[in-house]
Amino acid sequence: MKSMSIKEIASALSMVEDEADKFLMDCRNDDRKGVQKLVAQWQKANEQRKKAERDFHELLRYERGLWERGFDLIAGIDEVGRGPLAGPVVAAAVVLPKDFRLIGINDSKKLSETKRELFYEEIYKGAIHVGVGILAAEEIDALNIYQATKKAMLSALKGLGAMPDYLLIDAMELPAPMPQSSIIKGDAASASIAAASIIAKVTRDRMMKEYHQKYPQYGFAQNMGYGTKEHLDALHKWGPTPIHRKTFAPVKNL
Repeated sequence: MKSMSIKEIASALSMVEDEADKFLMDCRNDDRKGVQKLVAQWQKANEQRKKAERDFHELLRYERGLWERGFDLIAGIDEVGRGPLAGPVVAAAVVLPKDFRLIGINDSKKLSETKRELFYEEIYKGAIHVGVGILAAEEIDALNIYQATKKAMLSALKGLGAMPDYLLIDAMELPAPMPQSSIIKGDAASASIAAASIIAKVTRDRMMKEYHQKYPQYGFAQNMGYGTKEHLDALHKWGPTPIHRKTFAPVKNL
């Protein structure tokens, strides 16, 4: 042990996961300050890992309860894009397997863009079914945002490829034939809804970045269609684009 450098010990500790690991115990008995600092860092990281495991276990409580009742295909449904002045509303439906494991998954708004992109790929790899529904600005104007959101969610549901036997929906009820639960702040309470929120968010953000290439003066790559000062200034200077929601103030005032 004494023959190992601090750098070598740090590298070896990064591979340790078990608190009863002999190498970790040896490190705890090493009186070098640098080693003790590494042990403290490992302990802190380990506590964070355990908390993340507990949080993920808690996120599956709705799904677990339904699996125990005999429901196999449970779809989490969420949407993004109700509030922006431009762009579509996007909904996603995700059915997760019983052995799904993605530590750190959460409401998409609480994750960094890098994390969302990573989780997006992992969800598509690990999910049983994923469906996406997209309603453009003109449909939002024709229906109103509430009805457009419902329609996008139903479209995502149909896009799953197989009909689920239970729905977990973020703060919404749908005219669907299967039983469902509407969960307030569901994207932070259910793993399936959180997964749907990530799929919807990444899908919409990618669309808005494409629109930015066509209408760069509005800053869609940064504001995603929300009414930031830059966006509002551009609206007053250039007027609305075809992807702006004409029934939303201040667009309708222009």
